[in-house]
Amino acid sequence: MLSAIVKLLRLASFVICLIVIASFVVFAANQAKSASNEQQQSLQESSSSPTAANSNPPAKHKESSIHKGLDEASAELTSPFAGLFSGSHSQWTKRGGELILALLIYGFALGYVARVLRVRT
Repeated sequence: MLSAIVKLLRLASFVICLIVIASFVVFAANQAKSASNEQQQSLQESSSSPTAANSNPPAKHKESSIHKGLDEASAELTSPFAGLFSGSHSQWTKRGGELILALLIYGFALGYVARVLRVRT
């Protein structure tokens, strides 16, 4: 019975860490893409006339259902300590801090509990 709980804790720890890491990787990729698009638009505006630059509206970002699911799951998993970074103006600080805390709590702490329970069996 206890070995099943240990396996469940280890699996939960792995899945939670995987979700939070994947969400952060998608966030970082979107930030890099957005920065690249903004830089390209800035270069186009500086090299063309002001009327031509205003004729192209910025493209809207469409999120896939997988991306939305990852973000929602990650937000739920990091919600207990999301308030620690609510005052931060930087999305990188907020998401990075939440990632580190999630890995420490869900990865290290749940793994530690699983190891302690496994030793006692």
